[in-house]
Amino acid sequence: MMNALAKKYWDTYFVGKEKTLSVTAWQFGGIPDELAQLVKDGVKSATCSLHLHYELENEPLPMVNDYSIVLNSKDEPVCIIRTSDVKIMPMKEVPLDFAYAEGEGDLSYEHWRKVHIEFFSNELKELDREFSEEMLLVCERFELIDVK
Repeated sequence: MMNALAKKYWDTYFVGKEKTLSVTAWQFGGIPDELAQLVKDGVKSATCSLHLHYELENEPLPMVNDYSIVLNSKDEPVCIIRTSDVKIMPMKEVPLDFAYAEGEGDLSYEHWRKVHIEFFSNELKELDREFSEEMLLVCERFELIDVK
């Protein structure tokens, strides 16, 4: 569900263009302001999430050509992205180039794994579940379309 600010941004962006019907508005988990800035700066072009969340919340998986409005921690729009690739894979099979595309902090694969295992473990604790390297992740690549 889009808030009023996101809807206004979306409507303004698509003036004179054919509007797509597939759009969501959301924040990145953990550190939304920092991650939104990395997208805005062109450093971050990928993200991943637990497949389990989509199952439990009965939400559709992201698809190529879906649009998203990235929000900051105050639910204000920061930019618009378009999904360019979606793959579902176990955590242990996430490739190095995908980890780098996430663009977060120290650009080593070991750092990416450590940060994501910690983040997903904390999310799973709230669901009374434990992290496993076999858990499926939804790995999305995206393109920056517009900056607010």
